Amino acid sequence: MTEWQTSRTDRKGDRDAFVADQKAVRKTGRLPEHLGPPPSGFALLPWLLMGMGAFSNLFQGKTPNPWIGGIGLLVFNSLYIHVVFRAFTKQAREARSTRGALLALGIVTCLLGGLYGGSWLLFFPLLGLAAGAIVRGRWLGKTGIGLSALAGVVAGLRDGWGAVNVAYGTFLSTMVTAAILSLSDAVRELRAAREELARQAVEKERLRFSRDLHDLLGHTLSVIVVKSEAARRLAPRDMDAALVQVSDIESVGRQALTEIREAVTGYREGSLAADLDRARSALLAAGVEPVVRQSGPPLAAQTEVLLGWVVREAVTNVVRHSGAGRCEITVDGSAEHVRLRVTDDGRGVAPPGGPGSPESPVPGIGGTGIGGTGLKGLTERLAAAGGLLEAGAGARNGFTVVAELPVDPAERMGMAEPTDVVRRVPSL
Repeated sequence: MTEWQTSRTDRKGDRDAFVADQKAVRKTGRLPEHLGPPPSGFALLPWLLMGMGAFSNLFQGKTPNPWIGGIGLLVFNSLYIHVVFRAFTKQAREARSTRGALLALGIVTCLLGGLYGGSWLLFFPLLGLAAGAIVRGRWLGKTGIGLSALAGVVAGLRDGWGAVNVAYGTFLSTMVTAAILSLSDAVRELRAAREELARQAVEKERLRFSRDLHDLLGHTLSVIVVKSEAARRLAPRDMDAALVQVSDIESVGRQALTEIREAVTGYREGSLAADLDRARSALLAAGVEPVVRQSGPPLAAQTEVLLGWVVREAVTNVVRHSGAGRCEITVDGSAEHVRLRVTDDGRGVAPPGGPGSPESPVPGIGGTGIGGTGLKGLTERLAAAGGLLEAGAGARNGFTVVAELPVDPAERMGMAEPTDVVRRVPSL
C-alpha cells in the first residue's frame, strides 16, 4: 500500500506538470519540455483482466476446490501488484526481495495452471509481464525462453497443442514489456543527460565570461588609477604633461568600453601588439622602466589573445604590487611553440596577504602553487589550449611569469620569416 500511494502521488505531480507544459506549448508553439508522467505499476494493472476467466469459473462453481483456487487467485494478484510497482525504481527492482517475490509468483502460476488448466493458464503471460518489467540486460533472453518453455510444459500437460499459444504469449509478453520499459528509461536518461550537458555549458560560459571581465577590468582600472596618480603629481608643475596623462586615461577608458562590449558578444579578437603598447604605457606611468623584446614569426589570432591576457595580468601585478624599477617583457616564437616571459626587479614573492604581495603569490616556478583569481584563470585558459603557465620568484629577486603555447601545424604554413624587435623606453 505504501508503494501504491507513493506511485499515485508521483504520478499525479508528473501529470499536472505535463498538462501545464502542454498548455504552454499550445500558447507559444515551442517544443514541450516535459515528457509526461513516467511509466509506473499502474500501466501494468489492466492486464490483470486476463484473469477474469479464472475468476468467473471460480464463482460459477466450475473450479474444483474453490477455496484453494480463491486463495491462489488472491496470492497471485497480490504478488503481481507488489512486483510491478517495484519494477520502476532501479534500487527496488534489483533488490533480492523483489526477485524472491517474482520467483514466488512463478511457483503460484505453475501450481494454479497445472492444477486447473484452461483459463488459469493465462496467468503465464501475466507472469511474463512481471518478469519483463523486472529482468533487464543479459538475463532477459534466458528468462524469456525459460518462462516460455515452462509455460509450454505445464500447458501441454493440461491442454495439449494449446500449449503453443500459451508459450508464445508468455515469450511475447516478457520481451515486449522489457523492450518498451527499457526504451522509456533510455529516453529519459538521454533527456536528463542533455539537460546536464546544457547546465554544464552554461556554467562553463559563465566562468569564461567572469574571467574575461576580471582580466579586462582589472588591468584597465589599474592603468587608469596609475595614470590618474601621475596626472595628479604632474599637474602642479607641468600641466601639459598632466593633460597627456588625462588624454591617455580617456583613450584607455574608451578602449576598455569597446573591449567589454566585444567580450559580451563573444567576438573579441585581441592584438598582442596593442596589449604590449598598453602595458608599456602603464609601466611608464607607474615609474617602471619597460623593456619589450619580440622575436619569431607572426602568431595566430587565438595565440595573441591568450598571450595578451598574460601580459595584462602580469603587468597589472607589477604596477600594483611589485615596487619594481624595471620590467622586461620577452616574446620568443618558433615553428613549434611561443614563449612569453615577464620579469621585474621588485620585492618578489611576499607572504600571502602581506604587504607588497602580488595578487597570486607562488613559491616557485612550475605553476603548481598558482593561486588567486587572475593567474588561476590564465592557467585554465592556457591549459585548455595545450599550454602552461609558470609563476614565482625570479632568479635574482623580483617576480617572473612564463607562458608557453604550442603552434598548430596549420598555423606554421602561413608564418613569415622570424623578426627580432627590441624596444626599450627610458623610465620617467
